[in-house]
Amino acid sequence: MSKKLQGQVALVVGGASGIGRAIAECFHAEGATVALADLNLEACEEIAVLLGDSATHHSVDVADESSVQSMVGEVINHHQAIDVLVNCAGILDETPFLDMSAETFDRMISINLRGAFLVGRYVAEQMVKRKSGRIINISSQLALKGGVGLSHYCSAKAGLLGLTKSMARELAPYGILTNAIAPGPILTPMLEGLSKEWVANKEAELPLGRFGTAEEVAPTALMLAASPDGDLYLGQTLGPNSGDVM
Repeated sequence: MSKKLQGQVALVVGGASGIGRAIAECFHAEGATVALADLNLEACEEIAVLLGDSATHHSVDVADESSVQSMVGEVINHHQAIDVLVNCAGILDETPFLDMSAETFDRMISINLRGAFLVGRYVAEQMVKRKSGRIINISSQLALKGGVGLSHYCSAKAGLLGLTKSMARELAPYGILTNAIAPGPILTPMLEGLSKEWVANKEAELPLGRFGTAEEVAPTALMLAASPDGDLYLGQTLGPNSGDVM
């Protein structure tokens, strides 16, 4: 039985840990050549070594346009193409709305939203030339319902859903399918930015009664990336979220 992503090149931005890492490992297991990009280059290198000779690691600061442009060029030069892009780079911290500075808000938007725009913008250029590609933006269920102490994060992730739909409409004529995944609370290092009280309260709200794992999110990305599995998905937001959004 052939692997679902055999012969595909997948760029996973934010692939050094958490959901990004799980997606990279899942894609690799399904035959993809994986390029991992992250601000934490050392962690990327360690994962690339585990995945094998075909995997590559690249440094990127998604808040810096020149860094993004350089990284995308480096990946294309090395692999000749990018068939699948996963935008998973992000930060998370808890700050009450009335205590939030403009600087804190802007930093969240710069990394979690503007960063996805920049990477998508430069990767899409070569996908348009090849008239094919898959782009998967990792948002959050909090984009749909909001969250106490997380107005900046929710704003960025909600903006990412709007960006996804617009990209989907503009890029579809070139054979590029753009979709989003809005996971519920997932057990990743990002939770370290939240208080124990916030985490406990959120877990108690979940109909499933537990947080998910990164490995439980990765198959959704695989479905969107693969053919024919994801061929009819366009501008959609899929939600592996423990029932947090119904």
